Amino acid sequence: MTAQIIALLLFVGVFALATLRKVHLGVIMFAAAAGVGLGLAGMTLPEVIGGFPVSLLVLLVGVTYFFGIAQANGTVDRIIERAIRLVGDRAALLPLAFFVLTAGISAMGSPLAGLVMAPVGMPLAKKYGIDRMLMGLAIGSGLSAGAFAPTSLFGIVTYGTAHSVNIDLNPLVLFAVAVGANLLLLAAAYFMFGGFALFRRNGAGNGVGTAGRGGLVPEDLPALSAAKPAPQHPFEREGHAYQSRHAVTSGIQTLEDPQLREPALPRMSGVQVATVLCMLGLIASVIVLAALGMSPDIGVLCFAFGTVLTLIDPSTGKTAVSKIDWSTVLMVGGIITFVGVLEHMGAVDLLGEAASNVGTPLAAAFVICLIGGLISAFASTTGMLAALVPLAIPLVSSGDIAGWAVIAALGVCSSIVDVSPFSTVGATLVATVDEEERPRMNRLLTRWGLSMVIVGPVLLVGTLVLPTMF
Repeated sequence: MTAQIIALLLFVGVFALATLRKVHLGVIMFAAAAGVGLGLAGMTLPEVIGGFPVSLLVLLVGVTYFFGIAQANGTVDRIIERAIRLVGDRAALLPLAFFVLTAGISAMGSPLAGLVMAPVGMPLAKKYGIDRMLMGLAIGSGLSAGAFAPTSLFGIVTYGTAHSVNIDLNPLVLFAVAVGANLLLLAAAYFMFGGFALFRRNGAGNGVGTAGRGGLVPEDLPALSAAKPAPQHPFEREGHAYQSRHAVTSGIQTLEDPQLREPALPRMSGVQVATVLCMLGLIASVIVLAALGMSPDIGVLCFAFGTVLTLIDPSTGKTAVSKIDWSTVLMVGGIITFVGVLEHMGAVDLLGEAASNVGTPLAAAFVICLIGGLISAFASTTGMLAALVPLAIPLVSSGDIAGWAVIAALGVCSSIVDVSPFSTVGATLVATVDEEERPRMNRLLTRWGLSMVIVGPVLLVGTLVLPTMF
C-alpha cells in the first residue's frame, strides 16, 4: 500500500509543480510515469509506453487538422458573417446567437477557439445596450457546450478516456447533456442580467442601437473592426484579403464606402462550399453510424474529409498542419500514461476503497464532481478530465449508479466553472470590456464561476446520477 500512496502523491505533486512552475504538464507527467512505472511498479518501459492513448491521439490530430483547414480557407469567417447578418438588430437574440456561434466554433476541435467571439460580442453588447455579463456568459456557456461535441477536445477526452476504461458513454449523449446544462445556465443569465427585458423593449418597437432592417450598418462596424482579435489568433489569416467592394477582417465587415447601409456579403468560394459540404458530411456520418449501432471513429472520418479538402486546396491543407493541437495531445497522453501506471499498481482500486468510505455512491459522485469543478476553476479543464475520469471508475464498479451518468456529470461540472476570471475563458471576457467595466465583470464572474462549483454537482448529479439509482 505504501508504494500506491507514494505514486498517488507523486501524481498530485506533478500537477502542483506544473502549475507553479508554468511548465507543460504532459512533459513532466510522462517522465514521472516512466519513473514511477520502472521504480515503484516493477513495469518494463514498453509496458509503461503501452499506456499512451493512441486512439485519443488519432482523434485529436484528425479533428484539429480538419477544422484547421476550415479556419485557414476562411469558411469559419463566412459562417460567422452570415449568422450575425441573420440576427440583424434584434438585440434580445444577440446573446443566443453568440451562444450558438461560439458553440459551433468550439465544436471544431479546440474549445478555446470559441474565444474569437469575445472581442466581437462585447463591443456589440455595449452598442445595443445589452448587459456585458449576459453576453459574456452566453459566450462562455456556448464554449462549454460546443467543447463536448464528439469533434471537440473536452468531448474527445471525456468519452475517449471513458471508453479506454470500459465505461460505455455515448458521445452524442455527452454532447446533449452539455448543451442542455449550458442552455439552462444561459436562461438563468437572461433572467438575472436583463435579457428578458430586451424582448419587451423590442416588442414595444424601440430601436436598438443604429442597426437597420438588414443587420449591422456602417456606424456599428468600426467598433467591431477595432475589437478584432490579435493577428496570432487561429482565426486570423495574415496577408489574406478578400477582393470585393468591401473589406473583411476576421469575419467582420468594415465598409470602404460609409454611405453603403447594407453591403452584400461576399459569396463563398468553391473551396469554402466544399468545406461546408464536408462539415455536413462529417456530422451526418457520425449520426448515421451511431444510429446503426456502430461506433464511428471521428478521428479517422476527419482525416478522410480532410484529405478531400487537401486535394482540392493543397495550400490550406499544408497550413492546417500547424494548427494540429500537439500540445494537448502531449498533455492528455502524459496524464493517461501515468494513470495507466496507477491502475497497474492498484492505486485506483485504493482510491475506490477510500471513495466507498464517503458514504453512499451518490454522495461520492457529488464529491468528485465538486472536486473536479473546484480544481478546474483554477487549473486546466482538459487535465482534470483526463485525470479524474479514470479515477472515477471505482465509484461505478459496484453497479449502483450508471458510469456514463457519473462521467458526463463530472465532465460538464469541470467545464461550466471556466467563466471564472481565474481561468483563460473568464480572463478573456474581462479583458474585452471597457476598463471601467472590468471591476464589475471580475466580481460577477468570480461569483458566478465559484457558485458553479456547487450548482453544477447539484444540477447534474441530481438529474443524471440520481435517477439511475432507482
